[in-house]
Amino acid sequence: MYDTIMNVAPSSSARIAMRLSVLAGIVFLVIKSAAYLTTGSMAILGDTVESVVHLIAVGFAAYSLRLAEKPADDQHLYGHTKVSFFSAGFEGALIIMAALYILYEAIQALLTGPEVSSLAVGIGMTLTVMILNGLLGWHLIRTGRQHRSLILEANGYHVLTDSLTSAGALTGLLLTYSTGWLYWDAVFALLIALNIIVSGMKLVRRSVGGLMDTADPNLQRQLEALLTRETERRGIRFHKLRHRYLGHAYAVDVHLLFPDDMSIRDAHRIATEIERAVDDAVDPSAVVYTHLEAIEDHARVHPTSPLP
Repeated sequence: MYDTIMNVAPSSSARIAMRLSVLAGIVFLVIKSAAYLTTGSMAILGDTVESVVHLIAVGFAAYSLRLAEKPADDQHLYGHTKVSFFSAGFEGALIIMAALYILYEAIQALLTGPEVSSLAVGIGMTLTVMILNGLLGWHLIRTGRQHRSLILEANGYHVLTDSLTSAGALTGLLLTYSTGWLYWDAVFALLIALNIIVSGMKLVRRSVGGLMDTADPNLQRQLEALLTRETERRGIRFHKLRHRYLGHAYAVDVHLLFPDDMSIRDAHRIATEIERAVDDAVDPSAVVYTHLEAIEDHARVHPTSPLP
């Protein structure tokens, strides 16, 4: 095995980005709450509830980021990086619950008749939060992708969803302000809730995929092409190629088949070279496991596992 390090240490930029997300979440929640209390807008209420959920979720994400950098121990021999999938799933579930509450309030407003006031103030506050949240979400997603941090990336998508939620609320407020028809506010609250549900379901699906070790077909094809090239040029073969995502890197394991007369020393050297080639080719990195076998002796040792 070329790389046995199963730990991950988020960079200082990743930790700074998470702290910025927590601080911004608090500030934006205060602004949105003030906007709702001033206007009574259902759309702004939906935006505010989403921010409450986001603040809870970002706190869990910050904890997950600290947990993910802990080294492997006697109880977690492969480290703690898979907590990122729990973080994404938790955040997605909270988003969906928030959306259901917004749906309830919006339907109530449609049935009883909405009441909205001080629209100009609400529009100004919502526009400010929308722009700042959009910039923050873009920064978090970019940082998460650079450092292959699902925690940061999921948090960034949530922040971006928050910005889009604010955009929906702003549109509803602008239509209400320009037309005088108060029901625009509740209609856009419904649209906001539906958009949040879709985002939450995507995060939950991604979380489940990671926990269930769902394979990436594009990466599998890339690995097959790479190993075909590397083994053919060395006169050996491979089979039983598998991979899974660990939360910060990919685990790749493969069986390498060598001629019977090759020494263990030479076979190990070739295996190490191939492991390094795989690690160099996979973004961000790969933890590579190889199992060395003899081609001529394979059928006798593994009678139930014939070669392809």
